[in-house]
Amino acid sequence: MELWYSENQTDNVKFSMRVKETLFSKKSPFQQIDVIDTYDFGRVLVIDGWTMITEKDEFIYHEMITHVPMTVNPNIKNVLVIGAGDGGTVRELTRFPSIEHIDMVELDEEVVNAAFEHLPFTSSKLKDEKVSLYFEDGIKFVEGLENKYDLIIVDSTDPIGPGEGLFTVEFYKNCYKALTENGILVNQGESPYYDMNRREMKRSNKKLKEIFPICEVYQYVIPTYPSGYWFFGFASKKLHPVKDYNEEYYKSLNLKDRYYNSEVHKAAFALPNYVKELLEE
Repeated sequence: MELWYSENQTDNVKFSMRVKETLFSKKSPFQQIDVIDTYDFGRVLVIDGWTMITEKDEFIYHEMITHVPMTVNPNIKNVLVIGAGDGGTVRELTRFPSIEHIDMVELDEEVVNAAFEHLPFTSSKLKDEKVSLYFEDGIKFVEGLENKYDLIIVDSTDPIGPGEGLFTVEFYKNCYKALTENGILVNQGESPYYDMNRREMKRSNKKLKEIFPICEVYQYVIPTYPSGYWFFGFASKKLHPVKDYNEEYYKSLNLKDRYYNSEVHKAAFALPNYVKELLEE
């Protein structure tokens, strides 16, 4: 008998993968967590019926969420990562020599446990000496912090369920206060294509623009996300993601990336007209 995993990307669109076997399935106090092994995409982390990462294309997401801010400010030392229980964002951050410490705050410890057991390709650096893990609410974690982090990465699920509070004005204001003078915030910015994702992309961008003097979005292509066309938000107190991009610094690192490069960095901010219009509405 053939087994298939199908994600309902909209009421009228499904994305399906043929499954070898289910490796992990558990209902935590916060959400349903599954890890499946598929024929074409390798191991896949699924939370509440939504694809979080796949072994085949996770490098796209994790290089783009980290490398863009890290090459705009070569002096990033202290980083806060909210969410990111699979570990891929931390893995990429540890490749940069400037970083001295990473605080990772994940609400659901069971996600990290599943990653340790079944997703070694992303969780490999979660026990690095530079990393401190906190299993608590990232929204509350940033409350009252001031001038502490050079970079905050909000690697969240969609704004439903546990991830909803990570898209609020209050949360973004607390992140602003927690950032240093040259601090950067990068957040999971949804997609301009399907209705639900487009609505949340616009709302998130609008809120960030009310708080940060520099606020842009940038694009990347990831086949296993709805429509395959997704965005991150880039918000900063002083640094512009293109004007302040340090290409010489990036090339000096010799990182051997699979998706990210200097041309991709610059082009990621060159948005199609329909996206510009959506963000201006």
